[in-house]
Amino acid sequence: MATAFLDRTIANLASAWRGLAERAGLAERTLRDPDIAGDEAELLRAQFRDCLEAKGGEVSARARAASLGRTFLTLSPEGTRRFLEILARDFALDAEALVQAAGAYRVALGTPGALQAERKLRTATLAPRVKLLTQFTSLPDGVRFLVDMRAKLLDIAGDDADLASLDEDMRALLASWFDIGFLELKRITWDSPASLLERLAAYEAVHRVRSWADLKNRLDADRRCYAFFHPRMPTEPLIFVEVALVKGIADNVQKLLDPAAPQEDPRDADTAIFYSISNTQEGLRGIGFGSFLIKQVVDDLASQFPKLATFSTLSPIPGFRRWLDRLAKDELDRFLTDEERDDLAARGDWRPLLGQPWASDGDLAQALKPALMRLSAVYLVAERRGGKPVDPVARFHLGNGARIERINWLGDTSAKGLAESAGLMVNYLYRLDDIEENHEAFASGGPVAASSQVKKLAAGSPVVKARSSA
Repeated sequence: MATAFLDRTIANLASAWRGLAERAGLAERTLRDPDIAGDEAELLRAQFRDCLEAKGGEVSARARAASLGRTFLTLSPEGTRRFLEILARDFALDAEALVQAAGAYRVALGTPGALQAERKLRTATLAPRVKLLTQFTSLPDGVRFLVDMRAKLLDIAGDDADLASLDEDMRALLASWFDIGFLELKRITWDSPASLLERLAAYEAVHRVRSWADLKNRLDADRRCYAFFHPRMPTEPLIFVEVALVKGIADNVQKLLDPAAPQEDPRDADTAIFYSISNTQEGLRGIGFGSFLIKQVVDDLASQFPKLATFSTLSPIPGFRRWLDRLAKDELDRFLTDEERDDLAARGDWRPLLGQPWASDGDLAQALKPALMRLSAVYLVAERRGGKPVDPVARFHLGNGARIERINWLGDTSAKGLAESAGLMVNYLYRLDDIEENHEAFASGGPVAASSQVKKLAAGSPVVKARSSA
C-alpha cells in the first residue's frame, strides 16, 4: 500500500510539473531514454547546468527545476542510478576551489577584505549539487520529492563513496528542514480523513493492521495515536506512535489488540502502553525525532489523564533471533547455565526448533523457556556494538532514557513476532524522574539501565559473570 501512495504521488507531481515546464517552453528538454543511455547523459548534464546558471527570474528558475524533476520521475531504475551518479560526481564539491578560498581567507584575516574572503570561502564549501537540490523546494510537493529521491539513493548507494557523499548532503539538508521546531504533533482519530487512515494502515511497521475493524479498535476511546507532520507535507505522517490506556503494564500484544476485549474508560487508566512506533519516510532515515515524539506524547497524556502514573512500552526484540542464529553452538552453550544446558542436551542444537510451530507445543515451549529468557536478557543487557546495545529498539528506548523493566514470555505469538523475537517482548519503562540520568549514562557508555529482575537474569549467564569479573 505504501508503494501505491508513492506511485500516486509521482503521477500527480509529473502532471503538475509538466505544466510548469510547458508554460516556460522547457518541456522539450525532458530526456527521451529512461535509462539515460548514450548522449542522453550529456543532455542531463546540460539540464543540471541550466538550473545552476539561474538565468531569468523566479518563474524561469521554477520551470527549470520542474523540468529536471520531471526528468527524474520518468526514469527507469538504471536511469535513476545514472542520474544520481552524475549529480554526485559531476556536481560535487570543488576541492581545488575550496583550498584556494581557504588560503585567501587566511591571508585576508585581520584586513578589510576578510569579510569578502569569508563569503567566498563559505560559497566554496557548498557543493553545486546542494544548490540544485535546494531549487526543488520552490515546487509544489518539492520537499516530498526530495525525501523520496533520498529514499531511492539509500536503496542503491551501497559502498559507493560518491553516492555516500551525496547522501550526506541530502541528509544534512533534510535534517535542517525537518528540525523538530518545524514539526507539529497531531492526534489521529477515527474521524481523521480517510486518506490519512489509509496511510496509517499502510505505514504501520510493527503490528500489521489487518482490517478496518482492527484500525478502528486502535483508535477507540481507550487508545491514542499521535504523529508528527511537517507543514510542507501536511497529509503525510512522518512518524507515529500508538498508545493503549490500561491498568497495569501489558505483557501480551495479542491481548492488547484484541478487538473483542472490553473497552476501558481512559480516565481510570493508570498506565500508558506505547506498543508501536513507525517511521514512515525511508528518505528521512537517520534524522531522529522519535524521542521528541515520545516525550511530547507523555506530556500530553499526563496533562489529560492525571491518574496515569506509568509510561511503558510493549516492544519487540527484532534482532534477537538473528543474533541467536549466528552464534556458534559452543558459544551458545557458554551463555547458558549448567542446568539449562543439561535440560536441552538431548535436543542437540535446538535452534532449528524455533522455525517450527513450537510456541503452541506446551511441553516444548516450557523446555525452551529458561534458555530463551536467559539469552534474551544477555542480548539486551550485555551484547554491544560500538559501546551500544546491538538491538535497534533497545538502542532507541535506552537512548531516550528508558530502562528495561521486564521480558515477557510469548508476548507476541504472531508469525513476525516468532520469526524475529522468538515470541518475546520487552517493557521499556519511562520513569519521568530517571529519564535524564538514564539518558546521560547511556550516552557516556555506562551500563544498560534495567530492573533488578532483568539484571539478575542476565547476570546468571556464565559468560556475563566472566565479563563482569574480568
